[in-house]
Amino acid sequence: MGACRHHRYAAATNGLAVSPGEHCGHDHAGSALSLLDPTGVREIAGRLGLRPTKQRGQNFVTDANTVRRITTVAGVRPDDVVLEIGPGLGSLTLGLLEVAQRVVAVEIDELLAAELPETVAARMPARVGALDVVTADALRITELPAEPTVVVANLPYNVSVPVLLHLLATFPSWTRGLVMVQAEVADRLAAGPGSKIYGVPSVKMAWYSNTTRVGTVPPTVFWPVPNVESGLVAITRREPPPTTASRGHVFTVVDAAFNQRRKMLRSALAGLAGSSKAASAAIEAAGLDPQSRGEVLTVTDFARIAEQLPS
Repeated sequence: MGACRHHRYAAATNGLAVSPGEHCGHDHAGSALSLLDPTGVREIAGRLGLRPTKQRGQNFVTDANTVRRITTVAGVRPDDVVLEIGPGLGSLTLGLLEVAQRVVAVEIDELLAAELPETVAARMPARVGALDVVTADALRITELPAEPTVVVANLPYNVSVPVLLHLLATFPSWTRGLVMVQAEVADRLAAGPGSKIYGVPSVKMAWYSNTTRVGTVPPTVFWPVPNVESGLVAITRREPPPTTASRGHVFTVVDAAFNQRRKMLRSALAGLAGSSKAASAAIEAAGLDPQSRGEVLTVTDFARIAEQLPS
């Protein structure tokens, strides 16, 4: 017997080799027929009378290989509790249930939330008990039925950054994640100091984690087909920079620095400090140049400045 489909695909996407006669050892909870394809996605949507809305960023994955690529790159393990945001019709949910111990899916749409367990029951009946569906707005949720260890999600384009920051702040138990977001957003999340696209999302993500762009997903694997590519972003949580300033205060300084990103720091932070002169003094006390701009500072630099400014 050849390598299983899951591992042939994993090998192709990660440069790994699986010998033709090698048993993969992967305990599949489903089969190729368990995951949704374009026909399955449209069948469920038609039965529900669903018309995907741009307002909620509803673009559903229709390609099983893409789903398995995401679970593989995310490194989901059999002992993981996965937090999925916006499961939609369940394309990614089914792929996660193949691998993870448990999936907690947060869905704002009541119709979709009610249908998800039915979809899992029909396609992967042995895993129904491993799914928790929470009908809620991911931007406001503060409690979950289980502590997640990893976040894997296809995030709506319009709320991807605030949702990520909320999840990082609210649920410290998850230490790694893989999210699919608009390609431009993916680049901004992973940008480093000195880049033209480095900004508020980049710095705030850096407070919590190492964030890396790890792949691209073409529009053709979605229904409806979006007019932009998507990017895969890997997140590995780390300790925030050592500082006596609160996270909220540091973020206030970050917001001010980028609010008028062409201005020098001493001008951009004048409002927080009381004057340009006071801002210059605070920036110098932090060991930085008052004439520099926010786009060249690391999150640690911003924390040092925040220590010098009144909260």
